[in-house]
Amino acid sequence: MASSETQDISGTQKAAILLIALGPERSSGIFKHLKEEEIEELTLEIANTRSVTPAVKEAVIDEFYEVCLAQQYIAEGGIGYAREILEKSLGTEKALDVIGRLTASL
Repeated sequence: MASSETQDISGTQKAAILLIALGPERSSGIFKHLKEEEIEELTLEIANTRSVTPAVKEAVIDEFYEVCLAQQYIAEGGIGYAREILEKSLGTEKALDVIGRLTASL
């Protein structure tokens, strides 16, 4: 289940918040791997992002970390392995949410 802090935030908004949190040096490194239209979309979203509460920033970073872990687990041992490890570390409901978000983006 998505955090109550991030449930009404779009994926693009979450990406913009993450890039803001990472700072200009790290964000520019990420931009090097994106398509021009993705960079434009994110830049516009960053420009339109005014104030981000620490709770929202932390929730977005946590969600990103969970998805990264899930991707790593899937690469190492498949979706079943990823689900098992995530369930043990995050609980069943949160694990299924992370796996659902990840597989929806594939």
